[in-house]
Amino acid sequence: MKILVGIKRVVDYNVRIRVRPDGSGVETDGVKMSINPFDEIALEEALRLKEAGKADEVVAASIGGNECQQQLRTALAMGADRAIQVDAPALQPLGVARALQALIGREQPGLVILGKQSIDGDNSQTGQMLAALWDRPQATFVSKLLLEGQTATVTREVDAGLETIEVDLPAVITVDLRLNEPRFVKLPDIMKAKRKPLDVLTLEELGVQPGHQIRMGHHAPPPARARGILVESTAQLVAELRNRGLV
Repeated sequence: MKILVGIKRVVDYNVRIRVRPDGSGVETDGVKMSINPFDEIALEEALRLKEAGKADEVVAASIGGNECQQQLRTALAMGADRAIQVDAPALQPLGVARALQALIGREQPGLVILGKQSIDGDNSQTGQMLAALWDRPQATFVSKLLLEGQTATVTREVDAGLETIEVDLPAVITVDLRLNEPRFVKLPDIMKAKRKPLDVLTLEELGVQPGHQIRMGHHAPPPARARGILVESTAQLVAELRNRGLV
């Protein structure tokens, strides 16, 4: 079985986000970029399934400019067999789902694993849209995954606790943080990754139209928090809250 894993290039989660002075977007010049953390967990799970003999090949795919090849090489260093870059501008979730659907048509994977959301857009939509376009089952926010034959048994987090469901393969699975802890990439693996295949495709080659895009008009940082004060008693605290109209 082949597993297709979607990954996205995002600002590293350890970096403090700064808005450009002109409000045109988030500052990315000179900023460390990484694989979206949820996607890294998805890739780690695919690699563990392959190591357990449940899969034969793991293919990592990313949609973006040539800069995303850095993250694809990282995916190859982690253990992915091949990588595919869909050379395209930044797409909305529906456009990403359409591109992934076209890749599915070419690759014919038995399982597609994605992160439940990206930490930049924070939409949590791509996996669900992909399952609808592909007309296959989906399991979202997965914290445990077991494969047996052509069935995946997953545990997912819901408001009331944990829910266990079964889905028939092929299927789309989106993963949560508690599924696993991604492996550390070693220098020899990084060197080996340079020799692994990385194919570049365009939306035109895939027959995909990006569709209408949401345009961001302006970005602004959150307002600065007012400086706090120290109070000496409960009465003084209540009086201060009343003066500020909070009680």
